[in-house]
Amino acid sequence: MDLKNWTIFNLLGSDFISKIKMACVFGNLGNEAIVVTKDDEVFAIGSNAAGCLGLGDLNSTLEPRKVEGLCQKKVKGFAYGSGPHVIAFTEAGELYSWGHNGYCELGNGSSNQCLAPILVQNALSTKHIIEVACGSHHSLALTDEGEVFAWGQNNCGQVGSGVSTNQSAPRRVNSGISTKRCVSIACGQTSSMAVTDAGEVYGWGYNGNGQLGLGNNINQMSPNRVATLQGVVVTKIVCGYAHTMAMSDVGMLYTWGANSYGQLGTGNKTNSNLPVLVAADIGRIVDIAATHYTHISAVMTQSFRVYMWGQCRGQSVSTPVLTPFPSLHDVFASFATPSVMWQPMEVDDQASEKVADSVRNAFNDPDTSDLTIMVSGQSIHVHKSILKIRCQHFRSMFQDHWQEDSQRIIEMDQFSYSVYYAFLHYLYTDEVNLSPEGALELLVLASAYCETDLKWRCEQIIKQGITVENAAMLYAAAIEYHAKELEDFCFKFSLNHMTAIIQTEGFDNLDGQTLKNFIRKAARAGAFKS
Repeated sequence: MDLKNWTIFNLLGSDFISKIKMACVFGNLGNEAIVVTKDDEVFAIGSNAAGCLGLGDLNSTLEPRKVEGLCQKKVKGFAYGSGPHVIAFTEAGELYSWGHNGYCELGNGSSNQCLAPILVQNALSTKHIIEVACGSHHSLALTDEGEVFAWGQNNCGQVGSGVSTNQSAPRRVNSGISTKRCVSIACGQTSSMAVTDAGEVYGWGYNGNGQLGLGNNINQMSPNRVATLQGVVVTKIVCGYAHTMAMSDVGMLYTWGANSYGQLGTGNKTNSNLPVLVAADIGRIVDIAATHYTHISAVMTQSFRVYMWGQCRGQSVSTPVLTPFPSLHDVFASFATPSVMWQPMEVDDQASEKVADSVRNAFNDPDTSDLTIMVSGQSIHVHKSILKIRCQHFRSMFQDHWQEDSQRIIEMDQFSYSVYYAFLHYLYTDEVNLSPEGALELLVLASAYCETDLKWRCEQIIKQGITVENAAMLYAAAIEYHAKELEDFCFKFSLNHMTAIIQTEGFDNLDGQTLKNFIRKAARAGAFKS
């Protein structure tokens, strides 16, 4: 992802850009930005409307200026309202806010504008914040205990307090989700959404376009469950200006709300106050993106393809269109109006880009390689030195007293060609490009070679490919290869789809001990309560 795809960064020098680890572009014209450097300094650049750059004044700047109140706070994330106001949270779970405050959206107990970051305490003083979200003039925060806090403008019920008065300090959203553990939050312009750990979706606030997905167009003063999604386990939710997108644990996409620009992806421009399954044949969805600033939607599929639709640079696109972009961020940089980021962008380390490119290009190059690995009669050209540097298995293999050290061709037959190719490609590029099925075999290889990082990456890919049919098999494989995160993920998925999974061939094939342990674990989780 290239920062210079965003116009506001084009005047910055390459030396400064190389130091950036996180950036966010916001503002009603996409002309304001805040960045965090690798040494945890925070800088701002742009028009500084309402003091939302946090510089302590209202002066615009074309040069990066340090945001003194956030430096060395180890900022982990941002959210920004189109008011404009900004909130940030740190690794320590603290919350800071600044900018416009006419509707109490800063949560500092007043309605006074704040030109520099101020610590938000009140009810959050003992809480650890892990996620934040903003609408136009209201804010949400999620704690590590699954609690949702809200504050700011509340004319439509977007704070979820049960009344319509503005709220000047954070208060927990109790009604509707008080007994739930929430795992994700999102804001539309004047609406709020939350997802629970059971995959349930709740919405509150303005509902004139059906963006809450409740089957009506009535504003809601407190959270209401999106009942139509019962039986669907939602893992992620995002909001556009007045529409909502939800991704399920099996990679299905549901949309609802305003559709005047085709932002629902349904092939028409008719609003929907109920979730609609986007049935476009684009494959399994693994990530979704939208922002309350715009009417554009974007998704990434399991095959790393990026699609977009909605208001794309003034054009109304009502069905998903394949883009050439490698990242969801590129969609918003190129086609969103205004060009603002849908979430803060973590920037790749560009300092070693040339070295990395050279190593990448050397993979499978017969002209420079000093070793050929043969798998099922097919050759892969590699370099002993790189293999030894990157992998303990090869470091042990290529020693003076081992036969392999003197060979120029080595045959491997433990794994398939495609998986061995992917493994060697990973050693050169730090990338894994395999289907979930291939990633399972690569997980076995990673376990055998004690490649912990590769093993974790395989788990993430496998999780994206879990289905009712393969969940039990993946659960057993995770146990066998000591992939605890994958095991827990498969177990939770199985709980959410228990009736269907126990009827699958994979469940029938579980060995006796694994099956007994699964049933006991499910019982402890309440799966069999009458």
